[in-house]
Amino acid sequence: MRRSCRIAVAAITALALWLGGQGALAQKSGGILKMPDFASPASMSIHEEVTRAAVTVLMPVFNNLVLFDQRKERNTIDTIVPDLAESWAWSEDGKELTFKLRHGVKWHDGKPFTAADVKCTWDLLQGKTQDKLRLNPRKAWYRNLDEVTPKGDDEVTFHLKRPQPYLLVLLASGISPVYPCHVSPAQMRQHPIGTGPFKFVEYKPNEYVKLTRSPDYWKPGRPYLDGLEFPIVPSIATQPDVYRRQRRHDLVVWRLDAAIARHPEPGIRRDLHVRNRRRERLNPTSTGLSAAGSEPTRRFNSRRLHRLGRSWLGGDGAKLS
Repeated sequence: MRRSCRIAVAAITALALWLGGQGALAQKSGGILKMPDFASPASMSIHEEVTRAAVTVLMPVFNNLVLFDQRKERNTIDTIVPDLAESWAWSEDGKELTFKLRHGVKWHDGKPFTAADVKCTWDLLQGKTQDKLRLNPRKAWYRNLDEVTPKGDDEVTFHLKRPQPYLLVLLASGISPVYPCHVSPAQMRQHPIGTGPFKFVEYKPNEYVKLTRSPDYWKPGRPYLDGLEFPIVPSIATQPDVYRRQRRHDLVVWRLDAAIARHPEPGIRRDLHVRNRRRERLNPTSTGLSAAGSEPTRRFNSRRLHRLGRSWLGGDGAKLS
C-alpha cells in the first residue's frame, strides 16, 4: 500500500512538473528553432519551386492574402482566415473577389506593402510582366483569372472570366505568398524579401538556410522565436544526430515520419502513421510551418502534438507568427 502511494505521489509530481514546464515554455520568448530539411532548394523563390524543401524554409519569410486557420484539423473553404487581407467579399455574379488590405505592413527592406504588390505578384504568375519567372509551376492555377486591379493602396480586386469559388483555396495555400513589386524575380531567387515573421539571412546549398526574427513584423510581439535554422540533412537516418550536436537551449525537430518510426509502442506507432498519411491526403496543398517542421506548415492530427507545437511556436501553430 505504501509503495503504491509513493508511486502515485511520484506520478502526480512528475505530471505537475511536466504541465508546469509546458506553461513556462508557452510564455518564454527567444531561442533558435532548428529543423533539418531533406534537400537543398534550387532557389529561394517559392513561386519557382515545387518541393517542400523550398516551401518549408521560405514560408516564414512571407505572408499570403489569406491562410488556412492553423488551429483547425482540416482545411476547408470555411477555415480560411485573413493574413495580409483584413477582409474579402464576392460580387453578386461571383466573378469579382475584392480584398481590403492591412494598413502599416512593411517589407523587410522597409518599403510599404500596398495593393500594387498584389497586382505585381499575380501579373508575374500569369506571365504578364517584363521580368519573367524562370519556372512557373502554378501558372495554370490562374487560367481563369482575367486581371487584378488595385484601388488605392489598401484594396485590390481579382476579376475572373467565370465564377470560381475555390480561388480562395488556392490563395490560402502555403505556396501563394505575395511578392514585392520593387524586387526582381532574379533577386528573389537569391535573397527573398517578404513581410513575414522572419527575415532571410543566408543560404548555403547542402549546408543550411538561416532566418532571423523580423523586429518590425506587423503582428505586435510576434514572432516569439529569435530565428529559424534549417540544416540540410538528406538522410532520415542521420537527422536525429542533429539533436546530439546542438546546445540544450536550442529546440530541434526532425521529420514526423522519423518520430513515428521510433515510437516504442507499436499500436501508437501504427495509429500515428495512419493519421499522418490521412493528413497528407486531405491537405495536399496545406504547407507553411508545423510543430515538427511546416514540415513552415503542415499540422498533425495528433491533438497532443498539435498543442505542444502551439506552445513552442507562440500559440499560432504552423505559421510561427
